[in-house]
Amino acid sequence: MARLGVFRRRAATLVAVCGLSLLALPATAGADAAKPLVRTSEGPVGGFVKNGTNTFLGIPYAAPPVGRLRWRPPEAHAAWRRTLRATAFGPSCPQVTTLGVFAGPTSINEDCLYLNVFATRGHGSRSAHQPVLVWIHGGGNVDGSSSDYDGTKLASGRRYGGKDTVVVTVNYRLGLLGFLAHPALDGEGHAFGNYGTMDIQEALRWVQRNIARFGGDPDNVTLGGQSAGASETGANVISPLSAGLFHRAIFQSNFTSTYAPLSAGLTRGSGFAQAAGCAGDGASAASCLRKLSVPEVLQLQGTANANGPYVTGQMVDGTVIPITPEQAWSTGRFNHMPIMGGNTHDERTFASGITEYFSGPPQKPLSAEDYTASVTQAYSGNAGPGGTPPAYPPGTVEKVLAEYPLSNYASPFLADDAAFTDPGACRGLHVSNLLSKSVPVYSYQFDYRDAPYYFPQMPGFDPLAAHTIDIQFLFPLWHGGELGVPHALNDAETKLSDELVAAWTNFAASGNPNGSGNAPWPRYVDSSGPYYSQNIPGSSTVTAEQFATQHHCDFWDSILVYEPTP
Repeated sequence: MARLGVFRRRAATLVAVCGLSLLALPATAGADAAKPLVRTSEGPVGGFVKNGTNTFLGIPYAAPPVGRLRWRPPEAHAAWRRTLRATAFGPSCPQVTTLGVFAGPTSINEDCLYLNVFATRGHGSRSAHQPVLVWIHGGGNVDGSSSDYDGTKLASGRRYGGKDTVVVTVNYRLGLLGFLAHPALDGEGHAFGNYGTMDIQEALRWVQRNIARFGGDPDNVTLGGQSAGASETGANVISPLSAGLFHRAIFQSNFTSTYAPLSAGLTRGSGFAQAAGCAGDGASAASCLRKLSVPEVLQLQGTANANGPYVTGQMVDGTVIPITPEQAWSTGRFNHMPIMGGNTHDERTFASGITEYFSGPPQKPLSAEDYTASVTQAYSGNAGPGGTPPAYPPGTVEKVLAEYPLSNYASPFLADDAAFTDPGACRGLHVSNLLSKSVPVYSYQFDYRDAPYYFPQMPGFDPLAAHTIDIQFLFPLWHGGELGVPHALNDAETKLSDELVAAWTNFAASGNPNGSGNAPWPRYVDSSGPYYSQNIPGSSTVTAEQFATQHHCDFWDSILVYEPTP
């Protein structure tokens, strides 16, 4: 309870500060003619110029999901008449688990459904028709914020060999406030469970209404994200409710989206309600849940370093997400469009860094015993996507330890990296093969293993090409949140950043990261590939067979389960 009191005091201070800034937002229209002004369908917004880019921060795209609107689909925001001064990010959505340094500012403010727009200076009219990139932040669907994503470089893609692009970054409901199934809520006659996903859909509808006023083309919208943001992208590629709202998709470091079955969501949601003192399945239980304070919800959601037992994340609810990704990709039952996606070479080291970060001080490097314990715990459990049944067969732990013996690696840390990164990479290869039968696919691996890192230095820890480490190459000085430390890229890294910005914005414009043609990044063809290896001093291609060998996919294909048991 003492910890909760500290959390309440910190969050209350932040909310007070944010509240003062929001009260000061309205300003007289045309107060500063030198600053960009756009009249959206909801009301006028005034931005500022940064790095030669018209920048608009903290635009509400839906009504605050508070009171009776908590755990309901997002509703339209009320119109305003005076100019909204869009010069500061909106509040981050409530969160408590930080995933190391990957978190937005502490917040208990549910009024958090805001987006940000970055558009090249001089292209603020309806006639510009630039491609649009809507970006979803990561954070395991429990933390993160759009406030750490500077879209000005992507917006200026033409400088780097790509296309000028209108970039939109967005907040969405997280954790138990964003993803919760419970009979009392689900029976109210509205779409349920995946409220955070529905927020993304509402933001896409805002883009359809308004983006032409910022110079963007509503008929050429790309949806993309990293980690949980890629998972949200996948959900919207599958969701019939998103049909026509966007036209291309980018899966960055999560080409293998997995969603829990509704049954798991209901079990965890009912457990949360019981723990919160909101027993029952009727209207009184729903009312009780909506009266909980945000700190009370977060107290049951988890701690700074771990989720609690009630967090589900995205689930196959039957409406917003009607079927599993495996069913969608293998049958072609999804919104067809060009897709680009891939992984980093060492996804696992991000999680290893979190484990070590929370092990001290002093931090303790991964030991041989830690490695064996991690493999035993992971590969004795459920084998389906998202940790769902069925269980791994007996002997799986021994097979994994034999495939990745400590004697083959310079340290337990590197053995752990391979044993946990490789299955995700092989799942991505599986998805590339399925998707390429239906739509154009461009697959990649970020292989540069010496990029700057925003975690503190820790003994025996080398991030290599960790999960999240490639974000800073697209969004300058990205560092994960309040606790991360940003670092500037060197000349060689800046060159790679320029190449990735060109590829991302070319893809947003045309569905082809090259802009036109099939080089230097060839289209993925069925099971032959290739993958585009993003690296320094230069990027190159590898065949799907070479990628599979690198990640032991022959071994993992005999173990991985792609479809959960209902």
